[in-house]
Amino acid sequence: MASKDQKFNKYDLEFKLKIIKERNEGKSYRYLSEKYNIPQGTIKTWVHKIKQDGALGIKQKGRPKKSETNYKERYEILKKFQDFLVKETLNKK
Repeated sequence: MASKDQKFNKYDLEFKLKIIKERNEGKSYRYLSEKYNIPQGTIKTWVHKIKQDGALGIKQKGRPKKSETNYKERYEILKKFQDFLVKETLNKK
């Protein structure tokens, strides 16, 4: 977990790909970490994302957006439901 006032480094995509290429060529995480002064966990995360998604920085975060729904269709369903509720309340009396 990030601590208060912790600073995060931003690395450009070319730099990340360069390190991932070296990792795929057989260099160890420790060697790359010491060479570029980057935490091993960060490099492991980049490699994992490449394997999982096929690219870095493409996958969107958060809940996927819902597609546009047909509001007329939803309105008709709601209208039918309201009619049903009215009939049910009249039948109970």
